[in-house]
Amino acid sequence: MFATLARLDRIGRELENFALVTLLCSMMLLAVGQIVLREVFNTGIIWAAELLRLMVLWLTMIAMITACRDDRHIRIDAISHLLPASAIKFTRAMVDMFAAIVCAVIAWQSYRYLQIEIEYQDRVLIDTPAWIAHSIVPTAFALTGYRFIVSALKKALGVDEIEDRGAVL
Repeated sequence: MFATLARLDRIGRELENFALVTLLCSMMLLAVGQIVLREVFNTGIIWAAELLRLMVLWLTMIAMITACRDDRHIRIDAISHLLPASAIKFTRAMVDMFAAIVCAVIAWQSYRYLQIEIEYQDRVLIDTPAWIAHSIVPTAFALTGYRFIVSALKKALGVDEIEDRGAVL
């Protein structure tokens, strides 16, 4: 079972990293291309600015998943230096579970918003259904919530310490 989880985690990491690199490179190429088209040829791509905004959304959401995967998200920590190690692990596990619940609520609400976009047939990029472009929001929050749950379980069970020594979960 652990081998399957490790394989799925590795595949997820590779897909996330590939998406981040692809989006960032595509954004840079599109932005530079738009500048060249405007400055040199006095023209441009009509939908480039909107596409860049959507790409920033996707990049941000995927980066959020990646930050939670690597436990490198923003953490406000005011008392951990005062607590013993066992209490720190417990409080961080509880905070991760709370963050997972918040992510689940946001994922649900953004899914409901997608339903409204489908109902009203909103469009982006000239004629693309908006729900397709915005589907990253509930997906990213659901995956981030999943990452927080995994992180909380690892901290509660002490698995994160085993990983730090070189073993793979």
